[in-house]
Amino acid sequence: MATKSSKTTPNAANDGTLLSEEQILKMSEKDYMNPAQLAFFKDRLQQLEKDLLKNADETTEHLRETVLVPDPADRATIEEEHALELRTRDRERKLLKKVQQSIASIDSGDYGWCEETGEPIGIPRLLARPTATLSLEAQQRRELKQKLYGD
Repeated sequence: MATKSSKTTPNAANDGTLLSEEQILKMSEKDYMNPAQLAFFKDRLQQLEKDLLKNADETTEHLRETVLVPDPADRATIEEEHALELRTRDRERKLLKKVQQSIASIDSGDYGWCEETGEPIGIPRLLARPTATLSLEAQQRRELKQKLYGD
């Protein structure tokens, strides 16, 4: 089992290229959160951050371009579309904060380790949700607790 060791700064693979998902999944547990893996996840998170910021800019431009229409039904449709777009952007704003926190945790050497237990979160989980801060078991415990006690 991997254990949290000294903090390293992420670098790309030895030849300067990023690893693929397949290469990362094939690595042994002792290679967990090595510099090449950290570089892979940092690149993925930075790309996600860039996409979220681009979406926010597009929404701003889209809302500015709104054309007033005389028909109440058309106006209601446009307003509903704007409301949906704003709700989506609000969710993305919250995700952006998590992405930025994950990038900061890579820089500090804490990325990939469960906040509650200190255990590895696991490569498959991080590939599915790169902003995960809890291992699968810790997340399940938290969700069960919320369900039972209505957190």
